[in-house]
Amino acid sequence: MEVNGTGKQRSLIRLRCSVQNYDWGRIGQESRVARLFSLNSGIEIDEDKPYAEFWMGTHGSGPSFVVHKSADNGVLNGSKGGNVSLKSWIEKNPHVLGDKVVDKWGTNLPFLFKVLSVAKALSIQAHPGKKLAEILHKKQPDVYKDDNHKPEMALALTEFGALCGFISLEELKGVLQKVPEIIEVVGSAYADQLLHDNEKDMEEKAKQHLQSMFTELMSASNDVISEALSKLRSRLNMETKVRQLTDKEQLVLHLEKQYPADVGVLAAFLFNFVKLNPGEALYLGANELHAYLYGECIECMATSDNVVRAGLTPKNRDVQILCSMLTYKQGFPEILQGLPLNPYTTRYLPPFDEFEVDRCILPQGASAVFPAIPGPSIFVVTVGEGTMCTASFKDDVTEGDVLFAPAYCEIIVKSTSEVHLYRAGVNSRHPFASVLKVADSWAQLTLHRGYWTQTNGEGAS
Repeated sequence: MEVNGTGKQRSLIRLRCSVQNYDWGRIGQESRVARLFSLNSGIEIDEDKPYAEFWMGTHGSGPSFVVHKSADNGVLNGSKGGNVSLKSWIEKNPHVLGDKVVDKWGTNLPFLFKVLSVAKALSIQAHPGKKLAEILHKKQPDVYKDDNHKPEMALALTEFGALCGFISLEELKGVLQKVPEIIEVVGSAYADQLLHDNEKDMEEKAKQHLQSMFTELMSASNDVISEALSKLRSRLNMETKVRQLTDKEQLVLHLEKQYPADVGVLAAFLFNFVKLNPGEALYLGANELHAYLYGECIECMATSDNVVRAGLTPKNRDVQILCSMLTYKQGFPEILQGLPLNPYTTRYLPPFDEFEVDRCILPQGASAVFPAIPGPSIFVVTVGEGTMCTASFKDDVTEGDVLFAPAYCEIIVKSTSEVHLYRAGVNSRHPFASVLKVADSWAQLTLHRGYWTQTNGEGAS
């Protein structure tokens, strides 16, 4: 373990991380989450079980554990192979977060890092802002397990589908004219209000009308929704014989098979259908409605697990809270392409202080330097193998490895095969900025750090 003259640790810490087996996850080996968790923990994959989320961080619902190893592979600090949680370890060693992070967020890691494998749609949901989260946690601590807000970002690993935010007023008018089943549920009065709204001078009134109609829809009885969806399914199945259904119509039929008689199926017509390609990202602020549909992604968020649900789920629904908390912002969401830092690395900077994500794809034999910054990072290797080093510490890494990097710790990564590496850290817009430097060959590291020498093509300290 590397420690500087002030007693502050400067080496990487391996983590043993947690998995969530929600029923929407991919099954067995089909799940990237299952493979990463198995490689990380040494636990065999259950081929009959869904593996939905791989959690890396300090949240109590899915904690990570510290695995310290000395040079002779002995276990340090009494961790017993990883029974000391990252949260408790940070509380005893707060300097690893850096003073600026501790000043703002205390001794808790401000972000939660995840990998998701989605086989079927998640619930229609939103995450409360900080004040509402505190109220909900106080009133229902068994349901809302913490008092924090949960802005989040999804970065696609595969093609990734999501419902996100409400469609524009113009699109909404088209839906009301072409989907009679919605009118049957909410009544013509709500539809007439929206059909006569004008985007230029009635934006606020249009939001109020949208909220009223959406609340009416989500509050409808199960019998009413079941009948409406039966009519919708019959109509679309007939129309598919004479025309090509739209992507949204095909999606709705698919969702109806996953969640029969669920109001969320009908509500999907009101939301933007977003398709992310690998390397594209979507961010979601507080009180923004969304539902992930399929695919695999890297996800990062503020450290929270607060979710208010109202559809596409058998879980607890809080329709009135959800309908009252939403922003009702309309229009297609911004898709983040990321900021290229070099040929191998892209940074995604959402408008939230708690986190940013780097995507680093290193070809065989390439190297990258992650400079020392005044905040912590978590790295996860999703493909390939290589080495990760600090000034006097070097360790082999491979798919499934997760490492915590303390503040002010410079990290050098070299690939021995193509490596896919993702890093989460505090947003560099917040208290500090960082620049990632890349060395195209191991030999070039001598230009960056004077104490690295080249020995048969490899670095040595």
